[in-house]
Amino acid sequence: MLVIRFLRSGKKNQPSFKIVVVEKTKSSTSGRFIEQVGFYNPLTKEKVLRGERIKYWISVGAQPLATVYNLLVSEKIIEGKKIPKHKKAKKLEEKVEEAAPVPPEAAKEEKPAVAEKEAEKEEKPEEKKNESPE
Repeated sequence: MLVIRFLRSGKKNQPSFKIVVVEKTKSSTSGRFIEQVGFYNPLTKEKVLRGERIKYWISVGAQPLATVYNLLVSEKIIEGKKIPKHKKAKKLEEKVEEAAPVPPEAAKEEKPAVAEKEAEKEEKPEEKKNESPE
């Protein structure tokens, strides 16, 4: 399977990336790729993308990785929504899941209780009105 991915180059603390088409089983650091289809320097925000070749490789069946896909979408080479790359922390997800799901039985029990409380509130002012004129 072919993928379109970044191949890191540049000095320490000065990254730059070649955007290459490579076989998925090959190491991303080996330097052996089928074709270089672009270049990206995150420090200077310089981007050089060969749109026709990228579209060709995608039509042949190459799958861009998430970061490359987001870059291609932002440069309008391909259309679509960006893929969320970062996942939420597991601890936060567990807290949200514990708070959010309410069993349907518990929800049914709460609704009548709320309705009864509202009815009691409505009855109390009426009782006070009846008591005050006397």
